[in-house]
Amino acid sequence: MLFAKKDHLIGLDIGSRTIKLGEVVEKGEQRILKKFGMANLPQGAIVEGRIKEPEVVADTIKSLARNLNVKEQNVATSISGYSVIIKNIVVAKMAEEELHDNIQYEAEQYIPFDVQDVNIDFHILGDHEANPNQMNVMLVAAKQEVVNEHIDLLEMADLNPCVLDVDVFVLEKVFEDNYLQEEKSVALVDVGANKLNVNIVKNNVSAFTRDVAIGGEEITREIATQFSCSFDEAEDIKLGKDSGKVPKEDLDEIILSFVSNWCSEIRRVTDFYYSTYPDENIKQILLSGGATQTPGFLQHLATETSCNVEMFDPFRSLDINEKDHDTNYLKSIAPQATICIGLASRKVGDK
Repeated sequence: MLFAKKDHLIGLDIGSRTIKLGEVVEKGEQRILKKFGMANLPQGAIVEGRIKEPEVVADTIKSLARNLNVKEQNVATSISGYSVIIKNIVVAKMAEEELHDNIQYEAEQYIPFDVQDVNIDFHILGDHEANPNQMNVMLVAAKQEVVNEHIDLLEMADLNPCVLDVDVFVLEKVFEDNYLQEEKSVALVDVGANKLNVNIVKNNVSAFTRDVAIGGEEITREIATQFSCSFDEAEDIKLGKDSGKVPKEDLDEIILSFVSNWCSEIRRVTDFYYSTYPDENIKQILLSGGATQTPGFLQHLATETSCNVEMFDPFRSLDINEKDHDTNYLKSIAPQATICIGLASRKVGDK
């Protein structure tokens, strides 16, 4: 990857249906929102995290950057899904340099891909609770072909890739920047068009993560199938546009069936977490991603998990000039902007 001479980056969240671009600048103790915007992608341009139409996506990115008058070319972006494996593992205690030399051997035991086909990174979490001769390590592996796709796309869009992050860790960064740090467990849940990510943070450290290939497009496809309309028509109907084709009670039933499935998946994650940490109690769930604003989702999840559920607000710690930004608009799309703003808060050289 290419690295910039300065550490300032723009954040670029490349979703299946929407590109989000943001820029955050620091001035003394202030963190200021300089730019933010979104642009829609046509269906099929990105499928299950794979870039199928790179020219279309690159042109969309360039057009968005041009419309926002963004001059910076150094960028942070992120990936998620089946191509990324995150595991908390236990290894013999050793120096970081030694682990760096041995990480491929350790990774072979946990990664369902050929280690020659992945990029591997790790973070030492600390000593093992029960054995002083061992330590806890977070292992992260990403398929090289997916990494290379993103690098090639950014270069095609005339951008300089400096940081390639993972969605669940970006959520953790936004949480650290915006919410009071307490000794408690919090679930960070992101639901996009085609993916659901959960990152349970325990004492401000990621304790458990899970990616599931479900999301808001499931609802759109079901509407299109049941009522014989185009994907774009179905998307409009899902978002509340009255077409006269779909009775409200039928639409409500479709949405509820998928929302219930999302909540069940999240509940399975929290139940697994409780089985691993029986003395822990998840105090709060923070929701991000466009699909989390699906009608009834927040309320249904609160009932399903018996937790306090709120929408993520990545703008709450930023200084925002009302002359430059429509604050009502930012408030309405805040959950959808979360990963983008987290990426915009990264610096060159971040690990």
